[in-house]
Amino acid sequence: MSAYRERVHRTGAARSTVLRTVGRRERRSHLTAPRVPTVGIDIGGTKVMAGVVDPDGHILEQLRTETPDKSKSPKVVEDTIVELVLDLSERHDVHAVGIGAAGWVDADRSRVLFAPHLSWRDEPLRDRLAERLLVPVMVDNDANTAAWAEWRFGAGRGEDHLVMITLGTGIGGAILEDGQVKRGRWGVAGEFGHMQVVPGGHRCACGNRGCWEQYSSGNALVREARELAAAESPVAYGIIDRVGGQIGDITGPLITELARGGDAMCVELFQDIGHWLGVGIANLAAALDPSCFVVGGGVSAADDLLITPARDAFRRTLTGRGYRPEARIVRAQLGPEAGMVGAADLARLVARRFRRTNRRRVERFERGPFQTLLTPRGRAEDER
Repeated sequence: MSAYRERVHRTGAARSTVLRTVGRRERRSHLTAPRVPTVGIDIGGTKVMAGVVDPDGHILEQLRTETPDKSKSPKVVEDTIVELVLDLSERHDVHAVGIGAAGWVDADRSRVLFAPHLSWRDEPLRDRLAERLLVPVMVDNDANTAAWAEWRFGAGRGEDHLVMITLGTGIGGAILEDGQVKRGRWGVAGEFGHMQVVPGGHRCACGNRGCWEQYSSGNALVREARELAAAESPVAYGIIDRVGGQIGDITGPLITELARGGDAMCVELFQDIGHWLGVGIANLAAALDPSCFVVGGGVSAADDLLITPARDAFRRTLTGRGYRPEARIVRAQLGPEAGMVGAADLARLVARRFRRTNRRRVERFERGPFQTLLTPRGRAEDER
């Protein structure tokens, strides 16, 4: 254990008192949030990314590690997060931590109700991490944090009504109106991927059939390519040769690469995925009427191969077409770091601005028997 970690454990009560002394008023507008550095954590099925982000959305430092296996206890995941934050805190003055989790987060943004890739089931993640890290913690769905980042710093800047679609293994989503993330009564709004678009269609991991993400997602893209390859379709010879006949080696990035190179089958697959994307977006436009749809996630790396057929299908299936304004459909700008940047920026809404002199004064008064004084960077200083 590093000297910093030892001091955190030894003087944790003193720093906790600072938070209680300063107060717990939540800042609800990014316009009034303190301009201080915060840490964003993005937890997915395969990786955990952590980064220190400044008030303008710039990443000052970033760390990455593998996501613990979902069979492991929730504490293992918490330990991973704590280690990343403490590591970053040794070099940066961290004022709050934001978590973007791939799962359902309750309306209070305190508990992860369910995470498909982790062992979190009604997990009080915010309170457990705040107790260990001794700074304010914010927890939200990863699509919400990505949408917030795109609205603040990316493709959605200037939009009052924005919907984000994240295309990865499945489909996630988020809704922003007038600078507020719309989470719904129970906190689980935006699960667009499980809208039924084909009654009786492909079985989905959620237990239903015909969900949108079974027709427009990374999984759908790979499934279709592997089925054509397994059937030894003539149109699949190119990709079969590329993987040496190992159909299990066909991946989304490979399909994207071949499509960009002009492979006819891969281009057609993106046209199919894009068509279903446009149909789903038209349905969302009928229900939500936003001014802009931002498409992010790993599959969006295909850019116009995906977005162009999506726009075409959207215009063909939009209800009231020809008699209503059409929402823009744009690709996200911030890439895979969007969730991390958004989590950090949302955490700034609950951050407290501590000047080091004030911290020293309060800690001197409250620390009692503690003989070591912590600064925000974790260094011990002598009393002056």
